[in-house]
Amino acid sequence: MTTRYRYRASTARGDMVDGVAEVASRQALLEQLRRRELYALAVDEVPASGERRQRRLSRRTAVTLWARNFATLLGAAVPVDRALDTTTVQTGHDGLTAVLTAVRAAVRGGAPLSDALARHPAYFPTIVPAMVRAGESSGALDVVFTQLADYLDETAELRAQVRTALLYPALMAVVASVGVAVLLLFVVPRFAVILEDVGGSLPLSTRLLVWAGGALSGYWWLWLPLAVALIVGAVELMRRPDVRARWHGWRLGLPLLGDLETKFVAARLTRTLGLLLCNGLPMIPALRVARSTVTNSVVLRQLDEAITAVSEGGTLAAALQPVLPPLALQMLAIGEESGGLEGMCLRIADTYDGEVRRAVRGGVALIEPAMILLFGALVGFVALAMLQAVYSINTNVF
Repeated sequence: MTTRYRYRASTARGDMVDGVAEVASRQALLEQLRRRELYALAVDEVPASGERRQRRLSRRTAVTLWARNFATLLGAAVPVDRALDTTTVQTGHDGLTAVLTAVRAAVRGGAPLSDALARHPAYFPTIVPAMVRAGESSGALDVVFTQLADYLDETAELRAQVRTALLYPALMAVVASVGVAVLLLFVVPRFAVILEDVGGSLPLSTRLLVWAGGALSGYWWLWLPLAVALIVGAVELMRRPDVRARWHGWRLGLPLLGDLETKFVAARLTRTLGLLLCNGLPMIPALRVARSTVTNSVVLRQLDEAITAVSEGGTLAAALQPVLPPLALQMLAIGEESGGLEGMCLRIADTYDGEVRRAVRGGVALIEPAMILLFGALVGFVALAMLQAVYSINTNVF
């Protein structure tokens, strides 16, 4: 069985070739184009209706795909200007297309590609222009863009795994909250009316349940503005540097979450540092760029002190002692002594990426049964309170 694909490819000279082919699979089409010395830029399956299927990409995914396609063209000796022309129309993201159009205009105006990319930090984080600048100096832009695409892929994969792992507990929390709210807002008030008609003394659990239901259903107009005010107030407080620093410091001191955040920071920091050092960027500029991947204000202050210490002649492992876990510091010290610091940074990043993934999976495995037990306990309390009330009423009657 064959499938129709519409493709857009580039020759080694940068000329565009569009066409439709009916082959067994997407991989078969790529092999066919490779034999014709064509570089595939876009391959889309043509539905039976003949209408081209459109797919919208997220910003990060679009930037990653663009970097990989751009590296492919540069590896085929296509000039930068023509490679920009070719890849700009194939981004699959309107915002990125507009940004790349501006980048192409800046490059044609004589600006280096790194400077043109640095003008759009919303799409290209600090590491991108820094590595491109190193690639421009070494003449290995194709290698640099391949490394950038791999880096963006790994970062997006880690972020997606963490988000996916936390999605189910968050969904359970929402369902549990809605279930308890329905009980308190609709079931308990009606039950309370029945109890009032019957009369008699009620058990403590039933009185607590009726009070909670009445407070929620009778004063929702008070709770809702209060909750909004608390959220707005918390957001405003977090904008203050001193409050944010205390919050970040307290978060790092938590037994499990603090350790997880430290490992996550270690993975991002060392991967960025390793990539920049591999491409010939000096230590101090590489540290300053790697600093931009950190969001915790306490760690940022420690990194500033570490950069000062390294610039004054200190070793990297000693300077980063307040920032990185002990194992990472030992590996950094070995890398500095052996002269393979950049490779050791990447190994540290791989190590802690794996630990973060395992920790998130383990945490979710504990959170799920805990939430099930909590929701079960709440429902059980409601059922027990109602049954005790019914039993008490029957006892009073008979």
